[in-house]
Amino acid sequence: MSLAAKTLRRGRRVAAGSLIAVTAFALSACQSGKDSAAHSSSVAAPAAATGQGGSAGAAGSPSGAGAKSANGSATDVPSAARAHTSTTATSDRCTADAMSLRLGRTDIGAGNIHIPLVFTNKGRTTCSLRGFPGVSLMLRDGSTVGKPATRSGAAGGAVRLRPGQSAHAVLHTVNDGVSDTPCWSRPQLVHVYPPGSKDAMTTASGGLRVCGGQFDVTTVAPGAAD
Repeated sequence: MSLAAKTLRRGRRVAAGSLIAVTAFALSACQSGKDSAAHSSSVAAPAAATGQGGSAGAAGSPSGAGAKSANGSATDVPSAARAHTSTTATSDRCTADAMSLRLGRTDIGAGNIHIPLVFTNKGRTTCSLRGFPGVSLMLRDGSTVGKPATRSGAAGGAVRLRPGQSAHAVLHTVNDGVSDTPCWSRPQLVHVYPPGSKDAMTTASGGLRVCGGQFDVTTVAPGAAD
């Protein structure tokens, strides 16, 4: 073989080896670039997530400024409202110590007995009564006669009483002989809790006597009904 042929063949092998080396280097560089980019992306993603979470928390999460503002509204505003209510929304209910109590004129008819129970505002300011009074009959020694009056009819609206004005509820029983149920002993006092009150009032029972086991009271209504 000639020297020229040998030289040519050797040059081809060197060129092929160089091409293989260049290709391997290029592939290695490409792979390295991909790994670097992936690493950069993985580092950037948590940072972006952290930034988004911080923004969300500031806008509406429980730990953000918006949540603090909501919490402030939930605690401060109702407290102010309660304070305002406690100072302005006072009750105008008529109390026992600001009223007088008496029995009105007895109405007897068709075997029934109705007696007005009259409340009069003796105070200096207007007040209100609403609902049923609690009524029982007593002797002067404090012992009770029979059972407390049951409620009759529907509850009415509030009755406003200016100083000196009256409202009434109606006590009801039946005449002796209307029923086989015997009459109760004659009471000496009518013991009354005005509607909504825990303080009692008393008045003389007059000729009131419960018979037939029937004893009830209506809700309060305007006027004395005498």
